[in-house]
Amino acid sequence: MGQSAKLNLTLSSAAPSAWGGWVAGGVLLLVLTVLVAEFDKGIATLFKAQGVAQNPLEYPLTAVVLGLIANLVLRVTRLHGLVRPAIRTELYLKIGLVLLGARISLGDLLATGAGGLVQAVIMVVSVFGFTWWLGGRVQLPETLKAVMASAVSICGVSAAIAAAGAVQAKREEVTYITTLVIVTALPLMVVMPMIAGALGLPPQVAGAWFGGNIDTTAAVVGAGTLYGPEAQSVAAVVKLSQNVLIGFAAFALALHFALVVNRGQGERPTPMMIWTRFPKFVLGFMMVSALASVGAFSAPLVREIGTATQWVFALAFVCIGIEFSVSDLRQAGWKPVLVYLAATVFNTLLALGVAWVIFGVMGG
Repeated sequence: MGQSAKLNLTLSSAAPSAWGGWVAGGVLLLVLTVLVAEFDKGIATLFKAQGVAQNPLEYPLTAVVLGLIANLVLRVTRLHGLVRPAIRTELYLKIGLVLLGARISLGDLLATGAGGLVQAVIMVVSVFGFTWWLGGRVQLPETLKAVMASAVSICGVSAAIAAAGAVQAKREEVTYITTLVIVTALPLMVVMPMIAGALGLPPQVAGAWFGGNIDTTAAVVGAGTLYGPEAQSVAAVVKLSQNVLIGFAAFALALHFALVVNRGQGERPTPMMIWTRFPKFVLGFMMVSALASVGAFSAPLVREIGTATQWVFALAFVCIGIEFSVSDLRQAGWKPVLVYLAATVFNTLLALGVAWVIFGVMGG
């Protein structure tokens, strides 16, 4: 048989397998994503019974856990390779980030007050710089350092996703940081209101402290809810102010990696090179956010887009769990954990001081 005949035979036999993988993987992802939604509702109901308005465990954790279970089953049954064609983690993450822009309106933040935005800029610049510096001192990979610094300084999971897309980080690094974000946020959600109460912090100061330090929006709202309605409102505004900076951080990281980190030996960066390496989804995010800022979306539509965003992100995190590799995670070691914990302590202390000055001394 000639080479061309062999090639045609290979292609014709591979195509049905690929299509079968798309179908099988698509059905699996759909089922798992629906399960994530159902589990999320059940967990939220349990927390509401305890007086916590929003589920602090967050659906990304549920999605990753279900994805990990599916990962184990698929590897044991040797079906992991079959469903791989439908596992498009990066695509789902980028779609979700573009949709996320509809919930972030700079106009709303300025109308609420500039205090949250001022605190957000101070916190993001300081914590990002500290984490980046410390990660460099212990020689973390550049991509992991970028994802971690974005997550701990801006808004946890969403910022980690945006940074990962901007610097082309490994999926294992996103999983690693996402786990650290959620595991760290849960105890902070409970402990910080207790500390705030012991210190006698005013609700505005306490809320600003929660919003500037805790890395996940749901845990921020949960901490604010535990302290009181006013603290909940301020905490949400401060956290939303930090969310606005996702696009700017991703843009800066993309430029840095194009001009410095990924620059070839003796290669001069050109506008075309920067455009090629720049993550196009960031432009989509900024465009949708700009439309939201001018009121292009009605309130019902924003809610619908928000629901769609959660579904797409849940789908992406299920994929992250399915793609997870223990051997790849082991290679990261304990250094990232120590850097993340040190950055969290720095964030906690700085956020308390900044919140006291802006919402206590200046606000009072």
